[in-house]
Amino acid sequence: MILKAFLLALTLVAMTLSARANTLETVKSRGQLLCGVNTELVGFAFQQPNGEWSGFDVDFCRALTAAIFGSPDKVQFVPLTAKERLPALQNGVIDVLSRNTTWTFSRDNKEKLNFVGVSYYDGQGFMIAKKVGIESAKDLNGASICVQTSTTTELNLFDFFQANKIKFVPIQIAEVREAELLYLSGKCDVYTADASALAATRASFDNPEEHTILPEIISKEPLGPAVRHGDEQWTDLVRWTLNALIAAEEYGITSDNVQTLAKNTTSPDIARLLGTQDSLGTQLGLKTDWVVSVLNATGNYGEIFERNIGKNTPVGLSRGLNAQWRDGGLLYAAPFR
Repeated sequence: MILKAFLLALTLVAMTLSARANTLETVKSRGQLLCGVNTELVGFAFQQPNGEWSGFDVDFCRALTAAIFGSPDKVQFVPLTAKERLPALQNGVIDVLSRNTTWTFSRDNKEKLNFVGVSYYDGQGFMIAKKVGIESAKDLNGASICVQTSTTTELNLFDFFQANKIKFVPIQIAEVREAELLYLSGKCDVYTADASALAATRASFDNPEEHTILPEIISKEPLGPAVRHGDEQWTDLVRWTLNALIAAEEYGITSDNVQTLAKNTTSPDIARLLGTQDSLGTQLGLKTDWVVSVLNATGNYGEIFERNIGKNTPVGLSRGLNAQWRDGGLLYAAPFR
């Protein structure tokens, strides 16, 4: 009996692993990608009154579904809180997580997630009303600070204040909207989060110019899409979609010229990327021109950045570390060869 029970357990585990190891086929069979995003973060993931989703992380989901189906529309966005996001991915509620999530050792190992790369290089900062007159985080002694639970932000906050021997009052919140309300009502003096999230939150205020983000960046927060352990083909597909967006910008391939370059390029690098040489897409279980479909749908990394969070948007972020390596940033795609 014990042996039979053991064999049955092994069979069930094998069936579970097999199902998880076939994410691409599951997505194709379903006819839809399930993509986990933030519940509400202007510029990154935001649902319009008409139900349409927009944002930097949302566009990555659309790029993925364009790679798989040739269309950016076969995706269901699943809004998740910080507490919900990792279990939702681990338990198969979503196929991929594209939600301002930091790549850490524990999440990679203990939580059994694969981060496919860095889509946004970030760091934790502090926002405070200008009228307070504070210009440095080291002058926040005694301040009440709103911080989101179940995040790396919470640990960073305690580490920074302990290291600098500064006292503060933590006000723990579950989601961004809750932090906004408490901060604007004066129930917390300061709001701490990734600097990009602070800029997005400030952009949603009626009077964003009345708030400042202090100069200190107290952590490294490499944000990127994540998938479950156990499905290398799916991990590769998601990873190389991100690489394709970054490489396309480096090579000057945009949503406007991709069709022309696919037909007329004399560059071997561009030809390989766009599928007119070497048919690399077939190694991922995709069509040879999958990158053409991606760029038609969303444009390259730079186009996605500028459209959603760039200097000419309410969020107003400069490229900074997220510029291409040749421009002094950290963005660098692995070679398509």
